[in-house]
Amino acid sequence: MGLRLVDPGNLVHATDTGGLAVVTQLRPIDVVFTIPEDELPALMAKVRAGERPTVDALDRDRTTKLSTGKLLTVDNTIDPTTGTVRVKAEFANEDDALFPNQFVNTRLLVKTLQGATLIPTNAIQHNGQTSFVYAIYDGTAHMQTVKTGTVDAGMTAVENIRPGTVVATSSFERLQDNAPVTPMKKPVQAGRGKGGAP
Repeated sequence: MGLRLVDPGNLVHATDTGGLAVVTQLRPIDVVFTIPEDELPALMAKVRAGERPTVDALDRDRTTKLSTGKLLTVDNTIDPTTGTVRVKAEFANEDDALFPNQFVNTRLLVKTLQGATLIPTNAIQHNGQTSFVYAIYDGTAHMQTVKTGTVDAGMTAVENIRPGTVVATSSFERLQDNAPVTPMKKPVQAGRGKGGAP
């Protein structure tokens, strides 16, 4: 029950739509969010198999996980203006971490990649339809074409690069193939993965 909207002595009419107070359900609580239509087939395959994928609710900055719930249902239409479909998840919310009308970011687990090579998303450059990185070998930058996959939390799964390869994450305007570079000695900031930058 929310704060009362009418006090003793207030004038009310039969046509008033506000009521006396707003009643909302907190436990459990539902979160409605959207997913790209390209991800719908993989999600629906899990739904048809009777699975309820995990959904994490994150704060506005995506740095703190507020709660973990389960997929409840998927809408039956795609929004043609955004290319997304609405999805609803249910959270037990026993600690009242979620609140009605609160803004949250969501992360829906559809599949887990095993043995994927991850690099910072900001290391990936694009040349038309081709994605590439500047891999640093023996103090020299080498353009290396990569095939990109899933993106999450600032990291991208890629193919065609060995784990442990140092990749450039800045100063791209000064880089070209076979250019000499000196990797920075300071550590890469948390969340950006391992590796150096020119």
